[in-house]
Amino acid sequence: MSEEMAPANRMIPDGGTEHRDVNDVVEEDWIEETTPFERVYEIIRTTYDPASAGEIADRARVSATTARKHLRTLESAGEVTTSQDGQTTCYRRSETAIVTEHAQSLLAELSPEEIASGVADMKAQIQEWREEYDVDSPEEFARERDVDDVDSDYGALLTEWQTTRRNLALAQATLAIGEASNTGHLTGTDPDDEGDSDTSIVV
Repeated sequence: MSEEMAPANRMIPDGGTEHRDVNDVVEEDWIEETTPFERVYEIIRTTYDPASAGEIADRARVSATTARKHLRTLESAGEVTTSQDGQTTCYRRSETAIVTEHAQSLLAELSPEEIASGVADMKAQIQEWREEYDVDSPEEFARERDVDDVDSDYGALLTEWQTTRRNLALAQATLAIGEASNTGHLTGTDPDDEGDSDTSIVV
């Protein structure tokens, strides 16, 4: 969106000025400077709870029919996942798209070597917990220790274990995405690909 905003006051035919709410001005600029598809995409990127096409359309300032058409396109690209609420199809950002975005942010901040080092540290930490408490997972740990208070020592450890496991999965996905990018498998530019098959992945 342009940093240059339309004036909050504008001339009207009788020579006076009409006061315009700043939110209306921002919204008008947004609609003027973006396509309907861009607005639907912008809304769905922050939609983590299921929402109907009508709700997304209202936020994107498009018709429900237009929103539904663009949401189907985004669903085909893996950006959107759907669920049913009675007769209503609901949409939200897909887990794959969220993980891919986080992975790309991580790749922008850290080198593959730094990420690999972090993976090794997290694996070692998880193995240490497994051996110390003689369990295979944080869920088994919670059952064995009857953890029902997140503020207790065991509750804090359970949260840390689950967070470490989640971060490990993200780091491993990041390395895989980085490797796929380097080999061209992610962009369809694999030098070994002679072009007779479609191996590109939309991210």
